[in-house]
Amino acid sequence: MRRSRMVAAAIAAVAVLVGAGAVWFLRDDEGPQQTAKRYLAAWSGGDFAAMRALTDHPPADFETRFARMRDDLGVTRQRYEVASVEGPNDDEAGGSYSAELTLSGGRVWKYIGSLSFTKRGGKWRVAWSPQVMHPTLKEGQRLRAARTWLTRADVQAADGSSLSGSPSGSVQQLVGPLGPASADVAKKLGAPYRAGDPIGVDGLQRQYERRLAGTPALAVQIVGADGKPVRTLQRFGGAEGKPLRTTLDQKAQRAAGAAIGEVAKPASLVALRPSTGEILAVANKPGGYNRALMGQYPPGSTFKVVTAAALVAGGMDAGTRVGCPATTMVGGRSFHNYHHEDFGTVPLREAFAHSCNTTFARLAVDRLGERQLGQVAAQFGFNAPIVAGLPAVRAAFPDNKDDASFAAAAFGQGQVLTSPLNMASVAAAAADGVWRSPRLVDASLASQALDAKGRKPEPPHKLQPAVERALHSLMPAVVSEGTAAGVGFPSGTAGKTGTAEFGEGDDPPTHAWFIGYRGDLAFAVIVEGGGTGAEAAAPIAARFLRAAG
Repeated sequence: MRRSRMVAAAIAAVAVLVGAGAVWFLRDDEGPQQTAKRYLAAWSGGDFAAMRALTDHPPADFETRFARMRDDLGVTRQRYEVASVEGPNDDEAGGSYSAELTLSGGRVWKYIGSLSFTKRGGKWRVAWSPQVMHPTLKEGQRLRAARTWLTRADVQAADGSSLSGSPSGSVQQLVGPLGPASADVAKKLGAPYRAGDPIGVDGLQRQYERRLAGTPALAVQIVGADGKPVRTLQRFGGAEGKPLRTTLDQKAQRAAGAAIGEVAKPASLVALRPSTGEILAVANKPGGYNRALMGQYPPGSTFKVVTAAALVAGGMDAGTRVGCPATTMVGGRSFHNYHHEDFGTVPLREAFAHSCNTTFARLAVDRLGERQLGQVAAQFGFNAPIVAGLPAVRAAFPDNKDDASFAAAAFGQGQVLTSPLNMASVAAAAADGVWRSPRLVDASLASQALDAKGRKPEPPHKLQPAVERALHSLMPAVVSEGTAAGVGFPSGTAGKTGTAEFGEGDDPPTHAWFIGYRGDLAFAVIVEGGGTGAEAAAPIAARFLRAAG
């Protein structure tokens, strides 16, 4: 009795046929139902070779057709499942499937497709016809998603004005050009991009491509062999791009461009708002290379701002008397002041104003040590990732092999490297008492950004009150009585000159630096191979401040 019931149950599980068109229920290991499941599972996984093996009389370009359907529709995810399988009539059967395709922009297209089955050689196969792909598709036709890009958004200045048509080459370098996407770039961008689409090639246009471009409208179509639409199956609306508002100040940018416009040698100027870290202006001459953000240079004596901060943090103040001899020996190496000037024993304020190399080389080794100076350098952004909204190099204060190397690093030589953007942020920290990672875009966007190694921006670093007070005494002295006296700065300017040696020889060439602040405006200027900071860079800074107001 028990065996009879089991046999009866098995037979019932195999087939229930009630008239023509009845649904055929089969075990998973036999019949057209199983073929349909395997076929649709292979399709969902993009295994077109497995689909071919389950197809009766597939065309020679079988795999190509399915791959093209996926690519022309811009499918990012696909799911095909059995909807029904009708009872076999001799060696034939019919069925249907449900398709759910996720297209670009997360748009989901669903349709019900049909399948026909044939039994040949004792095995069930899917009978080929174009209707396998879509029930209304005919031979010579294909499916595609036609895209229409809506209005691309603007890159804007801080006041909302467009930067796209700016006459400034430096601004255009930041904004970046548009151009057609190559096949490789389109593949890297992913859906909805295809080769030939207009994209940002460089700068902010590239960095914020998806935000600015928006999402194209889609029309799922059947097209003929000539590529012309035959029928539209479904439409999806698109979205216009979102504007990208930068922190650039149009007036400051014009002033920066005019200030370096008279310089014959390569030069750069960066201006920041100390209270926020916003980048107000970036000017490069000549164009083609963004030295302001990507250039790496020894900072020379502008680094004395950092070393002075470390000395004050260690117990000194602007009035502490220090030696400033013409030369000094550290670690077997002789260091000297510019033109071998000897100022004797003077307050730290005067040694800083006259940029005494010997003072800072000697004090760094005798009173600081490499670890302490490195910690203070980190407070000014050295060795920290810079995530400004565009790629930017970080300032580097590496370990030194001996006292001589460390002494050189203490006044910005040796292996210390930085960019104009980095040094503008040092000046901004001196002005405001807080180092902030500089940014070119809205704070919410900057906080979400990552550098090339996946690191977020550094949080703000608050300087010790004594350090802030000391720098507010030391840096104005450079302009009033030190190396930049007589340049003609507007009142209230504070700064530091730098003359950074590079190259080889007894008398190597030098980059000219000047960094400083005035009110809530900080800046850095470099002239490559320009000579001294006082002669080449400081006058540029003065012109900038007078024009910026």
